[in-house]
Amino acid sequence: MRVGVYVDGYNLYYGARGICGRSTPGWRWLDIRALAERVVGRVSSWPNAAIERVVYCTAIIDAASNQSGFTDQQVYLKAVVAAASVDHIEYGTYVSRVKTAPLAVKAPSRQGGPQIVNAAWPVMIRDGHGRPVPDAQFMVSFAHREEKGSDVNVASHLLVDVLTSRVDAAMVISNDSDLKFPVSYARSRVPIGLINPSKNQLAGALRGNPTQGVGGHWWQQLTDADLRACQLSNPVNSLVRPAGW
Repeated sequence: MRVGVYVDGYNLYYGARGICGRSTPGWRWLDIRALAERVVGRVSSWPNAAIERVVYCTAIIDAASNQSGFTDQQVYLKAVVAAASVDHIEYGTYVSRVKTAPLAVKAPSRQGGPQIVNAAWPVMIRDGHGRPVPDAQFMVSFAHREEKGSDVNVASHLLVDVLTSRVDAAMVISNDSDLKFPVSYARSRVPIGLINPSKNQLAGALRGNPTQGVGGHWWQQLTDADLRACQLSNPVNSLVRPAGW
C-alpha cells in the first residue's frame, strides 16, 4: 500500500506548540516522515503501508516582521529536504496587514465566543454633549499576520495524487475544517487516515465513518511523545537545530 502524506505545516506547528508548550524545547526539529511512519505503524488495518510521498505545505515567514523566525524556518526547511524527511514543499503566502475590529475579551466559558467590550466605568465614552454612552464599543486597529494557501495546497495535492492513482492511501495531518470536501471525496477513492495535530477536539467537519466510501479510514491524535520521538538528527549535514528548538 503506497501512502501519500499531506501536511498543513502551520496547522501542525501551532497544534504541536499547544501540545508541547510554546517555550519548551525538543519538538520543533520534527522529522515528518518519521512521524508518519510512527503513526501508520500502529494502524492494524493498514498492515502493508509504506510511505510513498510526503508533501509539506507551508509559507515563508515575513522576515521584515520576524527576522529570527524567518531564519529558523529557513534552516528547518533546508534540513527536512536534506534529510529526505519530505519529498515536496508547496509554498503558500504569508500576509501581513492592518485590520480594525471591536475590542473583545475571552468568554468565561471555553465554549463561548469572544465578548465585545462596551464602555463602562471607570472608562466611559461621552458624546458631543458630554453625556455618557454606556453601550459604546472600542474599535482598535492591529497587525494581523496569517498564512494563506496551505489548506488549498494540501487539498490539491491530495486530490491530484488520489485521482492519478499515485497513491493507494493517504494521511492528512491537519485539523482544518476547510478540508472537509477534499477529504470526504478522497474517502470515496482510497482509505484515508486523518491525524489531528492539536490537543483540541477533531474538527466536526473532518469526522466520518470508517466504512464510508471504500472504507478502511481511521483517525488519530498526536501526542507529546509522538512529536519528541520523531526528531531529525542534529546536525543534518551542516544544518544545526536552532537554539531553543
